[in-house]
Amino acid sequence: MLPLLLLAGAVCALAQTVTLSPDGPVKTLAEARDAARAIHAKTPGASVRIEIRGGTYYLTETLVLGPEDSNTAWEAAPGARVLVSGGRAIGGWTKGPGNVWTAPAGEPYFRQLFISGRRAQRARTPNFGFLRIDGPSPVDKPFQLKYRGADIKPEWAGTDAEVVALLAWADIRMPIVSVDAESHIATLAGAPRKSNREIDARYYIENAPDALDTAGEWYLDRKTGVVSYRPVTGEDPTKEQVIAPALTLLVKLEGRPEQGQLVRRVVFRGIHFAHSDWSMGPQGYADMQASVLTAQTAFEAVGAEECVVERCVFRQIGGYAVWFGRGCKRNRIAGNEIADAGGGGVKIGETVQQKDERDRNWEHVVGDNHIHDVGLVFPPAVGVWVGQSSRNVIAHNHIHDLYYTAISVGWTWGYGPNQCNANIVEYNHLHSIGKDMLSDMGGIYTLGMQPGTILRNNLIHDISSFTYGGWGIYPDEGSTQMVIENNVVYRCKSAGFHQHYGRENIVRNNIFALNRENQLMRTRAEPHLSFTFTGNIVYFDQGRLLGSNWTGEQFKMDRNLYFDARSTEVRFAGKSLEEWRAAGQDRASIVADPLFVNPAKFDFRLRPGSPAAKIGFKPIDLSTVGPRR
Repeated sequence: MLPLLLLAGAVCALAQTVTLSPDGPVKTLAEARDAARAIHAKTPGASVRIEIRGGTYYLTETLVLGPEDSNTAWEAAPGARVLVSGGRAIGGWTKGPGNVWTAPAGEPYFRQLFISGRRAQRARTPNFGFLRIDGPSPVDKPFQLKYRGADIKPEWAGTDAEVVALLAWADIRMPIVSVDAESHIATLAGAPRKSNREIDARYYIENAPDALDTAGEWYLDRKTGVVSYRPVTGEDPTKEQVIAPALTLLVKLEGRPEQGQLVRRVVFRGIHFAHSDWSMGPQGYADMQASVLTAQTAFEAVGAEECVVERCVFRQIGGYAVWFGRGCKRNRIAGNEIADAGGGGVKIGETVQQKDERDRNWEHVVGDNHIHDVGLVFPPAVGVWVGQSSRNVIAHNHIHDLYYTAISVGWTWGYGPNQCNANIVEYNHLHSIGKDMLSDMGGIYTLGMQPGTILRNNLIHDISSFTYGGWGIYPDEGSTQMVIENNVVYRCKSAGFHQHYGRENIVRNNIFALNRENQLMRTRAEPHLSFTFTGNIVYFDQGRLLGSNWTGEQFKMDRNLYFDARSTEVRFAGKSLEEWRAAGQDRASIVADPLFVNPAKFDFRLRPGSPAAKIGFKPIDLSTVGPRR
């Protein structure tokens, strides 16, 4: 990590300077880019620092930087607040009947509206809570939604009204094509995914003309080009700053890795990015896990090497904040705040495996970021997603208040080839995940064979799913040859640890405490060793110790400390400790109070004389978890 830190500093220290200012000769980011290009052309290999004076800079098109823009640092001037906006102002408001204000929407069509820094609610019905699909979610193509009563109105068909449904770990968003009021079936524009199914699934309608019935909501009529808004108490739209996004992508680093032409050593520091939109095609979408392909990205890189996004803010954006994708290597995303996002935080890598070495992705640092209140449009989006990328460090992040997984690493289901390995996930604080919205998620979620991947020293708590699957640490399908150590996991709905299936994982010296339904779960028994579970403390006062499937003998558990605060006896998948030991498990483990300092207040430090010393447990230091100054 250190060489990249020094490199980023060197770009600024030795650079020629271009000054970007709202009232200067260089007023736009495009003009600053072109001025820097002129310096590079005149002095090949020179470093350029673009100092950005305080103000708001509106982008009329995506800022695209290519290999010729390498060795350039874009930095806010000391003490300056720099806002780079992909939006445009909406003005000309007039008041109509019922305190509904209208204004000309202009072009392009938009799906978000921000009123004086607040994300306004697109017209929604019901205003709170959800409607319910009648029975199982359909598999018909196109999507045939069976609704209840008069929940869906025939007049919504053919308008811009959209059905948004939550299905297990994913969602759909589709326009309504037709409504059969007799059979109570609404035909939607797109097709479902077979994997995304749920009985009596929740849904709501967005952007229906007659759903504009609550203060703070807005509606855009595409045909008339008029946007309508119901102000909240005390608001006057003529005196508020009303911004509609005009771009989905704000910045793109566009290298050509297949040709060996990379964008190198570009730095963005201290800049506030805002007002990117999200979009969809005429059929809408049936989302996949993590919204990884559906949600757009505000800052995107292809073929970027040794670039830095540091101490920036991404707010009021439509999708993910940052994506380093194909052919990106050794970049750093550090010290940023990502919030109020329609999608997730940071994406590293791709869903596909690249054959050409030049197109592969590896060795990034995602550290010291604060990612929160995301997934507002795409609930399956995650805080940090790593797909088909190796040797990354995901460290010291604070990720909270989202509806799906906080950190996801992998993207190969089962035991097939996987380019995702040797990743380090450490010292992250992950909490308030799921929030009863989706199912089948974890604080840390992994997929596929990942030799060398280590999950350590993370603080994970308050993971809550809608139905099943609110897990703290979740090695899912094929997760293999990972080390999971020194983590503290508590107050998760389904279990602190759950391995669906995988092999030869090591789970050691962790604390799993006060989880609700189960403490530990295992789903699939296989002919090989699933995991070794040793040196851990498991403390609980509700639910079961072991949930799901503990058949077979292909797991090893020993030298652990277990304690059920309700009883002196602990049951192991229906067995007593003696019966469990007779089956070959936990022969050197103990049942005893670990003597935490104050478990009721989630202080899991050990008091002097703790019996945890008998199993060789080493105290876990959480003092440096989360972002560092």
